[in-house]
Amino acid sequence: MHEHPVICIAGAGTLGTALGHILAGKSGLDVTLLSVEESVVNEINTRHINPAYFPMIRLAAALKATTDVTILEKSDIVFIAIPSVAVVPYIAALRSKLKPGALLVNLAKGFGKDNKTIVENLLGATGHPVCTLKGPTFARELINHIPTAMTVGSENRKVFDLLNDVFEDTTIYTDYSDDILGVETLSILKNIYAIIIGIVDAHFDSPNIRFLAFTKAFDEMRRVLLFYGGKEETLFRYCGIGDFGLTALNDLSRNRTLGLLIGKGFFTSDISDHVVLEGKIAVNIFVEELKRKGMPEKDFFLMNELNQVFSGQYKLSLFVSRLLNH
Repeated sequence: MHEHPVICIAGAGTLGTALGHILAGKSGLDVTLLSVEESVVNEINTRHINPAYFPMIRLAAALKATTDVTILEKSDIVFIAIPSVAVVPYIAALRSKLKPGALLVNLAKGFGKDNKTIVENLLGATGHPVCTLKGPTFARELINHIPTAMTVGSENRKVFDLLNDVFEDTTIYTDYSDDILGVETLSILKNIYAIIIGIVDAHFDSPNIRFLAFTKAFDEMRRVLLFYGGKEETLFRYCGIGDFGLTALNDLSRNRTLGLLIGKGFFTSDISDHVVLEGKIAVNIFVEELKRKGMPEKDFFLMNELNQVFSGQYKLSLFVSRLLNH
């Protein structure tokens, strides 16, 4: 790989655009956004804005955009910033276009197919080196050059060193974990437990109760993580308590907002059907898997309660008291 890798970011949504803007602002990096939206590509290339996601922000002049998938043939690193449900079929369809040995970096938070992590699916589908990049990251903050932290999850430490070189002299700071399963699992779990904190806050808006619930949720995350085969230490990387805290306690978070809507009685199936909410999709998958694998229900009580809320057969006024008394 040459000194300055050629970088493709698949997806010109909020996170893809923000990451592209930061990397393209660094001298010497060749960065292209790959998008299916022709209008977005044209606006980025001609006016240096992404009107669909950041209409008020002028993007780095060096940031390019394209709809042409042949960009993958020369890309050394491919950051994948598309919705989690689309990642595996998208990359599988473009596998023949990938440059031999290109590193795939998963930014999506959710399950792949067959209830496996996206990284597991990508390893099986491509044979390429794959890592995960997760942390307490709001794209709106990232694009405004606010220092932002992420965990690089890879079994190969050299991947961490490579990405560290790419991020050097930018506002992105990284730590490392060789527990890819744990990093991927926590990125899904934190969305689920952020919904729970949102429900609690909608009922009480009390710091005391909020952090009582936060502690219970973090402990249940630990139990589920270990049951799945992740490492406890991963909880204390940026992808762990950092990402959970960001998602559970800030109103920019969609999953926390979902919890607030549920708790205040505004959530409807119509809203649910039209918005991609990773936590809602994941909770049912997790509950079914944990039951199938024999984890005692008392050990994932909060998640099970939330799953019953989504089933519609649940008296929501009991949610917090049941959480407190468990």
